[in-house]
Amino acid sequence: MEKSCDYFLNKGYSCSESVVMGAAQEGLVPEELVNVATSFSGGMGVGCLCGAIAGAQIVIGYLHGKNKTNKARVFAKKFIEEFKNVHKATCCKVLTAQFKENFNSPERKHHCVNMVESSTKILKEILQEAKQTVG
Repeated sequence: MEKSCDYFLNKGYSCSESVVMGAAQEGLVPEELVNVATSFSGGMGVGCLCGAIAGAQIVIGYLHGKNKTNKARVFAKKFIEEFKNVHKATCCKVLTAQFKENFNSPERKHHCVNMVESSTKILKEILQEAKQTVG
């Protein structure tokens, strides 16, 4: 998942797509999930939930959803708690408030890579923990 930031900054992927693409490149999820992640970019287009969070949640759901370990909600909650510990919010509008006049600016993109990086790191930690507890 270390490549997620590169996908975001240099390869034209959105925040949500980058997190999912990073997981796909590690063989955790199918690359086709990137298409699912597209609609979560930019807070689902209206600034709600941060897309990087949504991308991580897609991966968690795919790996631990109802027909797998059924632990997706537990891991989803833990993810949100960890993200809030770092960034104090989960809303794209709040996380990018200083860029509301120019959401497409390079400065905003460089700011948002922090959310992609955090999401990737937290996701990786949760998936490691899941391997130990779920198997």
